[in-house]
Amino acid sequence: MEELAAVVGTRPEIIKMAPVLRAAEGRFDVHLVHTGQHYDTELSGAFFEALELSPPDENVGVGSASQAEQTAGALPGIERTLEQREPAAVLAVGDTNAVLSTAIAASKLPTPFGHVEAGLRSFDRSMPEEVNRVLADHVADVAFAPTEEARNNLEREAVDDHAAVHVVGNTVVDACRQHAPLAADRSTVLERFGLEPEEYVAATIHRPANTDDPERLVAVAEALDSAARPVVLPAHPRTEAALEAAGWEPSGSLTLCEPLGYLDFLHLLASARVAVTDSGGVQEEASVLEVPCLTVRPNTERPETVEAGVNELVEPADLGPRLDRLLADDDARAAMTGHTELYGDGDAGERIVATLERLA
Repeated sequence: MEELAAVVGTRPEIIKMAPVLRAAEGRFDVHLVHTGQHYDTELSGAFFEALELSPPDENVGVGSASQAEQTAGALPGIERTLEQREPAAVLAVGDTNAVLSTAIAASKLPTPFGHVEAGLRSFDRSMPEEVNRVLADHVADVAFAPTEEARNNLEREAVDDHAAVHVVGNTVVDACRQHAPLAADRSTVLERFGLEPEEYVAATIHRPANTDDPERLVAVAEALDSAARPVVLPAHPRTEAALEAAGWEPSGSLTLCEPLGYLDFLHLLASARVAVTDSGGVQEEASVLEVPCLTVRPNTERPETVEAGVNELVEPADLGPRLDRLLADDDARAAMTGHTELYGDGDAGERIVATLERLA
C-alpha cells in the first residue's frame, strides 16, 4: 500500500483534513504530521479524540512564535519525514504557516505536493494567509480547488502550467455533514450557557487586523455587547489578551468564554440565529449550516458566500445596526439562508483520495 503524508498545524486544518483521512483508510498508509502551531488541548489535541481520528504520528512542536519562526521551525521535521519515508504524496490544507512549510519542503524534494483548498484569494497581500496560499499554489504539483472560481484564480496565475488542477469541492462540507449530528447528540453547550436555538449570536474574532487595532477591536466588542440577544464568543488567546490590554470588559449581552471543543463549537454555530466572525472557515461552515454570517473584514477569500447573499462584509461601525436587523427581522434573516451547495456535495475527501490513487 502506498504511503500518503498529511500535515496539519491548527484546528481548522484538522477539521478539514479529517474527511480526507477517513476516505484514505484502507487505500493509503497515512502518516500524519502535526506541526503544533495550535498546541493546547482546547485548540487542537482534543479534536483527534472528538473526531474519532488516530493521533498524529509525529508532532514537530513549533508552538506559539512569530510567522518566520513557525515556518522555519516546521521545515526540518517535514523535510526529514519526506526524505525518510518517501511517500507517494504529501497533503496540506488551507493557508497557515504549516501549509507554507510543507510547500517549501516538498518543492525541494521529489515528493509531489497536493494543496487542498487551492485557489482561494482575498487579493489582500497584507494578510499573511494570502501570501501563504499564493506561495503554496505556485509550488503545488496537484491543486485541489474547492470551486470553479478558485480554479479560475489558478488559471489566471498560470498555476495550471505546472500543477494538475482538480475542482473537488471543499472538505468543510464533508466535515459539517459528518459531524453536525454527532455534535447535536453529544454537546451540552446550549444548556451550559442557557441558550435557546436561533435566539443568540455565535461569534469569533481572532485575526490580527481586528485584534491588533484596539479601537477596531473595542468597536466590535461593544457592538456585540449591545446586541438585543445573547452573544457567545469563545475567545482566542490573542483576542482575550488584546481586550485585557485595552481595558475593556463586557457588561451586556456578550459572554466571553474559553475556546470550545470542536463539537461544542459546531453545535453552537449550527443552532445560532446569526454568526459574526473574521474566520474564513466559519464563513464556510455558516453557509453549509444555513446560519446568516456577518464577517468583520474588508475582503474575503470566500466571495461565493457574499455573492450568494448568505454572508456580508461589515466594518465595526456597521456591525451593530446590521446585527440588530437580523436579530429582529425574520424575513431579513431568512433572506440570508440557503445556498448550501456553494462548496460542493460533501464528497470532497473522496474525490481527493480518488485523484491521488490515479496519480500514485
